[in-house]
Amino acid sequence: MDLQLIKNRFGIIGNATALNHALNVATQVANTDLSVLINGESGVGKEVFSQIIHSLSARKHNPFIAVNCGAIPEGTIDSELFGHEKGSFTGAVDSRKGYFETVNGGTIFLDEIGEMPLGTQARLLRVLETGEYIRVGSSKVQKTDVRVIAATNKDLLEYTHKGKFREDLYYRLNTVPIRVPSLRDRQEDTIILFRKFATDFAERYKTSPVQLTDDAKQILINYGWPGNVRELKNIAEQISVLSKDKSITAEQLKGFLPEQNHSRLPALSGGPGAVSQAEFANEREILYKLFFDMKKDVNELKKMFFDIIQNPSMSHNMPMYTNEQDAGNNIKEIHTNTANNNIGSSSAVIIRNDQHSPIQQHEEIEESLSIIDKEKELIIKALKKHRGKRRDASLDLGISERTLYRKLKEYDIEHL
Repeated sequence: MDLQLIKNRFGIIGNATALNHALNVATQVANTDLSVLINGESGVGKEVFSQIIHSLSARKHNPFIAVNCGAIPEGTIDSELFGHEKGSFTGAVDSRKGYFETVNGGTIFLDEIGEMPLGTQARLLRVLETGEYIRVGSSKVQKTDVRVIAATNKDLLEYTHKGKFREDLYYRLNTVPIRVPSLRDRQEDTIILFRKFATDFAERYKTSPVQLTDDAKQILINYGWPGNVRELKNIAEQISVLSKDKSITAEQLKGFLPEQNHSRLPALSGGPGAVSQAEFANEREILYKLFFDMKKDVNELKKMFFDIIQNPSMSHNMPMYTNEQDAGNNIKEIHTNTANNNIGSSSAVIIRNDQHSPIQQHEEIEESLSIIDKEKELIIKALKKHRGKRRDASLDLGISERTLYRKLKEYDIEHL
C-alpha cells in the first residue's frame, strides 16, 4: 500500500527516513499474526501505528482495544485483562469478562507494557504462547484468539537485567520491533508539522494562521522537543491563541518554549545501530566523571609544581615524580593544564636538576589527551576489577550493560 495514502488516512505528517521506515515495517507485518513491539518516546504517536497494523490486517472488521497498562492499578489489572468470577475478591459482585475475551478475534494494544506487574506478565506470556487464560477466581481454562501489539517508552531489555520485566516475555513480544522516531530525529518535519497545527487551529476558530520568521524557524528546529509531536502541537496552539502578531519572531517564540529546554543536546540519528537517549545520557555521565577525575589530578600536580618552585628543597622529598637517572640528572615530569584550563590538551613541564641548581631550566611539550583512550582504559579497568563480569562492570561505570557490550565491540576489547 502506498505510504502517502496511509499518511493521509491516519493524519501522519512528515517524510523523514526513519518515519517512512517505521511505516514500511508496520504495513509489511500487518497481514501476519506476529506480535509487535513499538518503541518510542512519549508523544511520538505509538498508538497510531497500532491502529495502522490492525486496520491493514485480516482482523480489521473485528474489535480493537487500547489498554494503558500504567493507568490500571496493580490489584485490578488481571481482572481487566482476563476477567473474574463472582466473589473472587471484595467488590466482585458479578462475573466479568476481560479484554482478552471481549476482543476475541481482534487486536489488543497494550500501551506502556513496561509498567505491567510481573505476575500479569506471566499470564500474558501464556496467552501469547498457547492462547489460554484463566479468569481471576476460576480454575477453568479458556481460549482466545487475540493479536497483541505492545508499546513502551522504556528500555525493556535493560528492565529485564534489573528484574523488572520478564526476559521470555520481552523476546516473545519483540518478534517484530518498530522504532517510532522522536521529533529530534525528524528535524525536516518540524516546520511542516507546526504549519499544519497552526492552520488547523486557524480553520477551527476562523482566524488567520500564524507564520514564523526565518530565525524563528531555526529556533523551532533546534529545540529539543522532549514532549515530541504532542508538545509541538500544544506550542502551536498556544502561539495561535496568545500571540497578538501573526508573524512570530525568534524572541517571541522563545517566550513560549520552556526556558530550561532552550539549549538542545546533539540529535541522535535513528535506524539500525542508533544510540538511545538513555544510553547517550549514561555515556555523558562517564565522560563527565572522567573529566572531573582528570581535572582533580591536574590541579594536584599543578599545586605540587608551584610548591617546588617556591621551595626547591621539597624536590628532594618527592621521589614519586622522579624517573631513572639520565646522565646524572634527575628528570621530573609534571602535567599541567594549558593557560586557559581546557581539558582537551595539556603541557608537560620537564624540570631538570643538576648539582648546582635545584631548577636549572624547563621546557613545555604539547601533549594530547584522548577521551577515547581514557574511556577504553576505564572499561578495561572495570572489567579487570570485576573479573570480566560485564553486568558488575557496567554498574560500576554507570552505564547499561547494552552500552558496555557495544563499547567492547567498538574498541575491540577482548573478553577479560
